[in-house]
Amino acid sequence: MTKPETSPLPENFEQAMGELETIVRQLESGQDSLENSISLYERGIQLKKYCENQLEDAQMKIEKLTFDALGAPAKSETLK
Repeated sequence: MTKPETSPLPENFEQAMGELETIVRQLESGQDSLENSISLYERGIQLKKYCENQLEDAQMKIEKLTFDALGAPAKSETLK
């Protein structure tokens, strides 16, 4: 696996989660060298941050759809 600083970010949340799951399995196997394990861990942190940002963005979009400009819950016809 390449170093995190040269690895591009994934195209979407699902792709990032898939790569993160692969990294976790690889680290849990204990088959990699210390240097490679550290690189994998760094990439995992990068992917974790990416996923957190994606989830925060999704939450903000949902809140905008759910609440009106005054912070009150949107009326049901607004949500349709």
